[in-house]
Amino acid sequence: MRFLRLIFLPALLFAQTMDPAEILDRIDDNVLSRNRVVTTRMTVHTPRASRTMISKSWVQGTERSFTEYLEPARERGIKMLKLKDELWTYYPETDRTIRIAGHMLRNSMMGSDLSYEDMLEDASLAQMYEATIAGNDTLNGQKCWILQLDAREKGVAYPKRKVWVEKDKFIMLREERYARSGKLLKRTDVLEIKKLDGRWYPVHIRFKDVNKSGEGTDFRIDEIAFDLEIPESRFSKAALKR
Repeated sequence: MRFLRLIFLPALLFAQTMDPAEILDRIDDNVLSRNRVVTTRMTVHTPRASRTMISKSWVQGTERSFTEYLEPARERGIKMLKLKDELWTYYPETDRTIRIAGHMLRNSMMGSDLSYEDMLEDASLAQMYEATIAGNDTLNGQKCWILQLDAREKGVAYPKRKVWVEKDKFIMLREERYARSGKLLKRTDVLEIKKLDGRWYPVHIRFKDVNKSGEGTDFRIDEIAFDLEIPESRFSKAALKR
């Protein structure tokens, strides 16, 4: 019995004393990639009905992405281009490209519980936030750290966050996003994860804007491929009208 204690004691101490900054690094290792191409299904649940939109996105690092909506017919052909902290949206019905900026970034994206600001934010958590371990919890039978995140700089969409991180796979299973005042703004719950290309990745997430009615917005990944070569021309304003 003493021998068994000696074997498991180092792992137990590691789990209890792990540096919160390293936890954020491990989260980033799972979700960030050089490039990715992903097809997603976003279902918006309102009090009266639900509607689903399918889109395909090409993402380069954390600063560039291009998204095209494929279904339904009403949204088909709408395109979005993100370059660093700037966002443009193209609407085929009017053949117009609109730059989304300022207070417009806080508006709902396609009627969902996500804002345009949420779409822009794809950066490293370790770079954006200071983390402290606030406690431990169990979600759906999975042991988690509870981390308190405080923004390193002003201007981020959510100055404070509270996240539940699964201790073995380093995936955020739940998140609460707060204003600087401490007011809760949004919740997210990861409903399914899969191991893809050697990394654990969330493939079904539910977003809930606490100020909106309805059950929230489900975000599902249908297909994803990492570290593909994406032509530079994909991330251009000219690509919006092609």
